[in-house]
Amino acid sequence: MKKVITLFLLSSLFVYSQTEDEKMLNNIYETALTKSKCYDWLDYLSNTIGSRLSGSKSAALAVDYTKGELEKLGFDRVFLQEVMVPKWVRGEKEQAYIEIKGKKINVPICALGSSVATSKKGLKSNIIEVQGIDEMIEMGEDKVKGKIVFFNRPMTPIHIQTFRAYGGCIDQRSSGAREAAKLGAVGVIVRSMNLRLDDFPHTGNTNYGDLPREMYIPAAAISTNGANLLSDSLKENPNLEFYFKQSCETHADVLSYNVVGEIKGTENPNKIMVVGGHLDSWDLGDGSHDDGAGVVQSMEIASIFKNLGYKPKNTIRVVLFMNEENGNRGGEKYAELASEANENHIFALESDAGGFSPRGFSIDADEANFAKISNWKSLFEPYLIHYFAIGHTGVDIGPLQSKHIVKAGLQPDSQRYFDYHHAANDTFDAINKRELELGAATMASLLYLFDQHGID
Repeated sequence: MKKVITLFLLSSLFVYSQTEDEKMLNNIYETALTKSKCYDWLDYLSNTIGSRLSGSKSAALAVDYTKGELEKLGFDRVFLQEVMVPKWVRGEKEQAYIEIKGKKINVPICALGSSVATSKKGLKSNIIEVQGIDEMIEMGEDKVKGKIVFFNRPMTPIHIQTFRAYGGCIDQRSSGAREAAKLGAVGVIVRSMNLRLDDFPHTGNTNYGDLPREMYIPAAAISTNGANLLSDSLKENPNLEFYFKQSCETHADVLSYNVVGEIKGTENPNKIMVVGGHLDSWDLGDGSHDDGAGVVQSMEIASIFKNLGYKPKNTIRVVLFMNEENGNRGGEKYAELASEANENHIFALESDAGGFSPRGFSIDADEANFAKISNWKSLFEPYLIHYFAIGHTGVDIGPLQSKHIVKAGLQPDSQRYFDYHHAANDTFDAINKRELELGAATMASLLYLFDQHGID
């Protein structure tokens, strides 16, 4: 009989806990949808400050603005972490055309981040199309030397999780110029990482690795419509010439900052929970989805907790990382400083997949903690959050290590994300206010649950 009573009491406590959690999540979502500041913050970041490429004046303005807004939220401490970042400048708008028998057809391109410029007169050469780096290497130096290499492997449409499609072709952008240069190519054109057919070229970083600088060759992205046109033209005219001109420059590294707001834990101040996004963006649009959304959603969590009068047990840090796009210096610096201070991080959450409707989380955790998170699925079901899976959680929180740590990445619906990613149309008008707020509420809910129940 004693055993039955004990089981009843334990069951009652579990039901009570679940009821309290359900009530809190309801309050979190209601507050996010009625009292949110994140849309207005993003409006200012996007429309007043604009693009925030590392090392730029606008990136510095974004540091000052978000620091000020965090201070208004009443954090126990708001501070900056110094970090040296690359300064790459795009320069004049790029030009490109296909030339067939003297006829010129203009196509939309943009320089890839960290690329070198062409000569002032531009670069014109024959062009060869390949579906990837391996195919180019198989062709050998004889067929590649002196030519422009056109990497045209598209994102496959078969994956519902579109980040898998992105991962399947990103090597062309990140490593294509380096590998083509080794074979004597004079330039590289890369099909934009985009599932939609449009005229927006999508930038992103390229990496020359340990090549000597004299071997660097210019690299640019071409829009998906432009890529199809170029491919079709090559089939009809294999000897056509391609011309492009870009004037980008790489300057010396400059000083920038991670922006950090800290709320001290009431019970476990030495246990730290991080939530954040990256403050920098590419320079073509204003970075509303990538990653202004993640920045303001992370800030919104503090606003939600303040409105609800919630005092976290563990220390919470909102971290707005600098330089995710072309170096990840901010994420690396935060992890370095945390290690030097011997800090105990137990949880890290990142939003860097756009401001679309939240669907769930990708998780980096051991079996016990993943099981714990999975047991919370029923709490999220009323909000149409259903996706909980092991997977990549975020570039910025990637370097962060502690003895015991769980990492999570917010996973919004990804079907439209690559329509905007790294392109000129990643602007504030592509943001839906309600979807942005739902993402903030979903992040706040997971943070609350970890704060209440800890990690195993």
